[in-house]
Amino acid sequence: MNASADQIGQEQSYFDKAWECRERSRQTLLDAPAQSAGPRAGAATLKKQVSRMLENFAQPDEPIALGRFNTVDGETLYVGKQAITTEGYDLLVINWQADAAAPFFEARPGNSGIVAATRKYTTKRNTVIDFDELVFADIARRIEELTENESLGIDDALLRDLDAARDGEMRDIVQTIHATQYALVRAPLDQVLVIQGGPGTGKTAVALHRVSWLLYNYRDQLTPADVLVVGPNPTFTKYIKQVLPGLGDSEVIHRDLRSLGPQASNRRDEPHDTLTLKGDARMEVLLKAALEQRVRFPERTDRIQVGPDTTSPSISRFEVEEELPGLLLTGSYSSGRTGLRNWVTRLVSDRPGVSSAASIDAAVDRIWPALTAQSFLRDLLGSRERLLGAAGDLFTAGDVARLLRAPSERISDEQWSDADVALIDTAEYLINGPTTTYLHVVVDEAQDLSPMQLRSLQRRCPAGSFTIVGDLAQSTSPWARSDWSDVGDALRGDQPVSLEELELGYRVPRQIFDFAAQLLPFAAPTITRPRVVRDGPSEPELLQVESDRLAAATAVAAAHYAGRGLFVGIICPQNLHDAVSGALAADHMQWSDVGDGGLSRAINLVRPEDAKGLEFEAVVVVDPEGIVRETEHGVRMLYIAFTRTTKYLTVVHTGVHLPIPGLAPIIDTPTESPLTMVASAGAVEGRRGAQSEDGSEIDYNSIESEGPREALSERLARVVATELSEHIRASAAPQSWPKVIDLIRRDLDVSDEALFELFGE
Repeated sequence: MNASADQIGQEQSYFDKAWECRERSRQTLLDAPAQSAGPRAGAATLKKQVSRMLENFAQPDEPIALGRFNTVDGETLYVGKQAITTEGYDLLVINWQADAAAPFFEARPGNSGIVAATRKYTTKRNTVIDFDELVFADIARRIEELTENESLGIDDALLRDLDAARDGEMRDIVQTIHATQYALVRAPLDQVLVIQGGPGTGKTAVALHRVSWLLYNYRDQLTPADVLVVGPNPTFTKYIKQVLPGLGDSEVIHRDLRSLGPQASNRRDEPHDTLTLKGDARMEVLLKAALEQRVRFPERTDRIQVGPDTTSPSISRFEVEEELPGLLLTGSYSSGRTGLRNWVTRLVSDRPGVSSAASIDAAVDRIWPALTAQSFLRDLLGSRERLLGAAGDLFTAGDVARLLRAPSERISDEQWSDADVALIDTAEYLINGPTTTYLHVVVDEAQDLSPMQLRSLQRRCPAGSFTIVGDLAQSTSPWARSDWSDVGDALRGDQPVSLEELELGYRVPRQIFDFAAQLLPFAAPTITRPRVVRDGPSEPELLQVESDRLAAATAVAAAHYAGRGLFVGIICPQNLHDAVSGALAADHMQWSDVGDGGLSRAINLVRPEDAKGLEFEAVVVVDPEGIVRETEHGVRMLYIAFTRTTKYLTVVHTGVHLPIPGLAPIIDTPTESPLTMVASAGAVEGRRGAQSEDGSEIDYNSIESEGPREALSERLARVVATELSEHIRASAAPQSWPKVIDLIRRDLDVSDEALFELFGE
C-alpha cells in the first residue's frame, strides 16, 4: 500500500525529531575538542578521535531512516545508516548493521518472522515523499495472487531504486538489500566465502556491505585498516571505492590487481601463452631458485680482501661456501644477506689488518648482492643463462624462450605486464619477507585470478578470512575457470570454504538479459541463469551498417544517449578502438577512455576486458563478431558486453549480432528507435524522435568514416539538441523556455560573440 497525506505527515514529524537529535549529537562532537582541558597532545588525540567518529555519521542532508518495521508485539523500529538516540538515550533509529535490524531485511511473504509490516521510504534529503508498506498478514491472505516478484519479496521501492540514474560511482544499497543478499552480508567472519553471481545480481554491493557489517559486528577484533578490498583494475576500484565511506568505513584499504605489490603494471602487451606461463604456480619455484643462484662466491678467485689492499683481512672461498647453505635457510633473501654481513664482520674483526663498514659492505655485495624486486626480475627475464639456470626440470626450453625479453637500460624505463605484477610481488616477498597483512580481504571479479595472483592474496591474509565474488560465465583471462574449487583451496588456510550463489538478477533489464542469455549455453553451460526481476524501457536495438561505417554509427548512437543525460558505455573490440575514439574526437564529443583509468559521467570508451563489474545506463556494443574473434573466450566477452546496461542496449553490427554457429537471431530485423533518426510518426514509445534536416530517415551507411566531418557533426548536434528539447518541453512551461535556454548558454559559457559569429545578428 502507498501512503496517505496524514501518514506522511506523521512520519515527517518523526524524521524531523530524529534529525534534530542526530545533528545535536554531531554538534556535541564538533565542540568536544574546543571544550577539552589538558595538554595539547591530549587535545590533538581527542580531535582525531572525534574526526573518526564523525566519519561514521550520515551527512546532514541524508534521511534519518531508510525504513521501519512493526513487530507482531506492536513495537515500531526505524532502521537507518546510524543509530540515533534522544538526549535521554531513548533509541529513535537502529543501525542497519545491528542484529536488531535483521528482521527488517529478512522478512518476506510466507516467512516474515516477528515482523507484522514493513515500510520503505522514498525521500528527498530528510523529507518523506512517500513510502511502500507491506502488511504480511494481508499478504498471507492473498498469497496465491502474488506475482513472481512479490513472492520473492521484491517490492516497488526496490525496483524504483534500481531504475534510478547511474553515474561514475557505485552507490550503497542498504535500502534495497534483499533477504537473500542480507544472509550473505551477515555471514561469519572466519571462512572463505565465495559468492557466485551473474550480471546484475548485486554481488559487488553485497561484498562491500558485508565489509561494513563485519566492521560493526566484529569491532572488538576488526578495524577498517584491517580490511583490504581488491578489484581487477584501477577504474573498477575508482568506481566502487565511494561505497564504504558512504557507510562510515572510510579507512578501508582499496587496491587493484594491477598494482598489488611494489610495482604497478604499465600494460606491457604480451602473448597469451606468456601471460599464462607467468601466472603458473611454478613461477614461484623459478624465482626462488633464481634468487639463490645470485648468491655465490666470485669466480676466478679464492679469496676476497675486506679492505683497500693486501694488508687488509680477507675471507676464503672455502669459509664462505661452508657458511652460505645455513644462511640461505634463515628466511628471506635480505635476512640471509644481513646474516652474511654479520658473519663477515665477526670474522674480520679477529684478523689482522684494517677494514671499514664500507669495505665489509663491498665484500658482501660481491657474494650476496643487494636487490630490489624490480631489478631482480628485469635481470632474470633479460638473461637466457639465468632463466636456464633457474628453470630446472619444471620448465622447457620453450618456456624459457617465452619468458625471455630484452631488458631496458634503466629500471625506471622497464615496461611491466599485468602478469608481471604478481611475479614482482612474489620476488618482494622472497627478498624482504612478509608484506602488510589484513584480517579480512575482499576480492571482486575473482573469476580470472591466476595461481600467482592467488598466492599474492593469500600472503596478505594468512588467517584465510576472505569474501570472494565473481561470475564464472565472465571468466576470460588466460586462467579462466569453470568452477571455484582451486580458488577456495588456495586461500583457505585453516578456514572452511562456503560457496553461495545469488539467483536474482536486479540490474540488467529482462528484455536485454533474454537477448544476452542466448550466449550462456556456449559461454558457461554449467552456470544457472539468474532470475531477472525487472523490465527495462525498451528492447535491445540492433543497428546494421557497413563495416567501414561502424565507428561513425557508434558515435551517433553514443551522442543520442548522452544527449538524454545518460551514463553511456561504448564497448568495442581492440581493433576498432582507435577508429571509434577518432570518430568521437572528430565530432567534438566529450568522452573518457576506461583503459586509461578514466570514467566520466557521459560517454566512456571501454574494451571488453575492462568492462567487468561496471554498469552504464546505456551501452553501445560495437561489432559483436569482432569481440568474439578477438580472444579465446570471445563469447564470454560478448556476454559481458551485452550485460553492462541498466536500461538501454544498442548493438552496432555488420550483419551478425549474435555470432554463434547455428544460433538463429533473436530479432530478424533492427528494432525502430530514435537512433534511426526517423520522423516523429516512427518513434518508439510515442516519443518525438529526432529528424534530419529534411525530416527524412538518415541512412547510417551514408555516414562517411573518413574525410570531412561537418555534415555528421551537424547531425550529432541535432540529436543532442532534440533530446535536450524534449527534456525542457517535459519539465518547464513554455513561457519559461527562453529563460532556461539563456541559463544553459551561461552555464556552458557560450559568449554573445560566439553566437554572433555562428548566426549573425
